[in-house]
Amino acid sequence: MTLATYINDLLYRYDCVIIPDFGGFVTNRIGAKVNKYTHTFSAPTKQVTFNSLLKHNDGLLANYIASSENISFEKASTAISLSVIKWQNELQSKAVEIENLGVLSLNEEKQIVFEPNTSVNYLTESFGLSTVESAAISRYKQQVKPLVTIVAKDEKKKVPVFIKYAATAAILLTLGFSAVNGYQQNQQKKILAKQEKAIQKKIQSATFVISNPLPTINLNVAKEKEVSKPFHIIAGAFQYTENAEKKVKQLRAKGFNAKIIGVNKWGLTQVSFNSYTNRTEATNNLYTIQDTISKDAWLLIEK
Repeated sequence: MTLATYINDLLYRYDCVIIPDFGGFVTNRIGAKVNKYTHTFSAPTKQVTFNSLLKHNDGLLANYIASSENISFEKASTAISLSVIKWQNELQSKAVEIENLGVLSLNEEKQIVFEPNTSVNYLTESFGLSTVESAAISRYKQQVKPLVTIVAKDEKKKVPVFIKYAATAAILLTLGFSAVNGYQQNQQKKILAKQEKAIQKKIQSATFVISNPLPTINLNVAKEKEVSKPFHIIAGAFQYTENAEKKVKQLRAKGFNAKIIGVNKWGLTQVSFNSYTNRTEATNNLYTIQDTISKDAWLLIEK
């Protein structure tokens, strides 16, 4: 079993994949980029980083391996632990390359340093998009000639007399029309102001009597939306909806806030013990359920 294969699969769907007792691979979205030196356009991508402080087992990786390999949750957890021990031993003497993810190594302070593999894009929205190269744009530096013909000084002086008189007459006519239009606009404003005052007086003196009042209408105010609870402790997945509904009734009889949370990609109806708003509370309850009720319970993080 190659652990890197399952980590790569989960990074396409989740922003964080934790390897228990080792660290977590976290993705951050980066928008499209333009390289002005190579004249290339790169599609949006997910940048992968490594955080050695994320060591707490959230059950995501082990559950995915168990469902893919058709083995128990305990066997999957054991396989992960063996891979982690192997990586830790190899890091003492050399760098460890994880397929498609990148290279892990130790610095002088014995801290893990991660160098990601930038050739793999975990952003599903950019699937099939590759780097595009564009030809360089050359600038036209030749001086542009003016479109308006420059008239010589001698030609300006030779303006016919009748053109001067025509221009003067046009200016006087324009001024005359402007004065008339201004006077008409002022008169219209005065008339409208008088009409508005008359209407206001009628409204103030009017008395409105309603003989048949409308009945009272009761409005039901909609409740606020429920707080998002993206963390679900899964009790099982069923091929038939009837079996899923029976499971919900059994769990509710035991005091759980069980419910059907939907159908997964394999067409199975998933039933949860309970749902939570934060990851810490969900993880603590998961451990309690695994110790007391069902060892196969696992945590589903909904996007």
